[in-house]
Amino acid sequence: MKITKLRIRQLEGVMDYPGVFWEERLRMPVDIYPKYRAMGPELLAKHPIPMGEGKYKIIGQFLQVETDEDLSGLSGPMFYPSTAFYIDTAIRQRLINEDPLKTELLWDILYRSNLNARAGDYTAAVSMVDIALWDLKGKSLGQPVCNLLGGPVQDRIPCYASALCCSIEPEKVAARVKQFLKEGYPGVKFFVRDGPQDGQAGIKRNLDLIRNIRKAGGPGLKIMLDAWCSWDIPYTMKMAELMAEYGPEWFEEPVMPDLRESLACLRNRCPVRIAGGEHDFTRWGAKALMDIGALDIYQFDAVWAGGISELVKIATLCSLYDVPLIPHGVSMQATAHMAFAQNAAVVPMLEYLVLEQERFQFFLKEKIKPVDGYLYPPTSPGLGMELDESKIDSERDVKFG
Repeated sequence: MKITKLRIRQLEGVMDYPGVFWEERLRMPVDIYPKYRAMGPELLAKHPIPMGEGKYKIIGQFLQVETDEDLSGLSGPMFYPSTAFYIDTAIRQRLINEDPLKTELLWDILYRSNLNARAGDYTAAVSMVDIALWDLKGKSLGQPVCNLLGGPVQDRIPCYASALCCSIEPEKVAARVKQFLKEGYPGVKFFVRDGPQDGQAGIKRNLDLIRNIRKAGGPGLKIMLDAWCSWDIPYTMKMAELMAEYGPEWFEEPVMPDLRESLACLRNRCPVRIAGGEHDFTRWGAKALMDIGALDIYQFDAVWAGGISELVKIATLCSLYDVPLIPHGVSMQATAHMAFAQNAAVVPMLEYLVLEQERFQFFLKEKIKPVDGYLYPPTSPGLGMELDESKIDSERDVKFG
């Protein structure tokens, strides 16, 4: 079997969703500048596109790897437009006429082909290729990818509800938390809107947020807060002190990803556990963090860190360093198959982006969603990645140059 074609399929469709999809945005590193700090969800909310009357246009780019044996593998949707650019201009030429089942060889060729791009957008493109190749491999063998990785080790994995896009207004927070509890989630993660530049008023808003979550969720609910690389050491320590009575489970990405020593400092000093790794790449990035004890929880994402092949290696590192991997949750298909090949000490829980998954999985026939707060081992061949043609109103192949 040989790879004959890499198609980047850009799909458009219309999703029904009542109300405003992007109610709020997360704190962002660029918010150190007043111009950006004053902006609302429009700073981030480019998709889905509101069309009025509870309808949103969804645009998704999917990679389809085709072969001479009428088999293909699928991955997506791609998170950034640059991913498609790298696939079309830098990766395509390396894969044509290669054996798609040789996932390890092809990953290594792509990694060694661009030494100036061992992280970032190029690695995200390699990730998408790797995921599509695993989907193809599973389909060719008639097996779910988790079986090819050794078979399910856990019967089910608990998920926490990740509330990106959700409002942090008290009444809406309470309603969301109660709905998450009703759906069986053992924990929730909200995204703070305030950081060091917002003074006492921002501190109060952050405290109000966790107070309202705890009040609505009760004493048993796990509460995680995501600062998205936008706090600093003193501010994180202050938040830990002021929030102690509400028992936060972890603070996520309190500083910029490259400030690894700052993360290690916080892990040693902060009474709240420190999570991160979402914006790091490959096993080498993971090892560099683990060598200095930077994090309590590692959150590498299959669609950015190097694909399924690399996330399996990162999971092995986590087992060696005795730290948990709770992957960031862009692709539930890739994440679920990898996760079920790991034991509960390595992957004790998964993230489910409750609203974002509505658009990420919109074009897929088979959606991976928690049932009563748990994911169960996937059973479809490959990653279960198959497009629902009824959701596609129009499509085109994306090409560059």
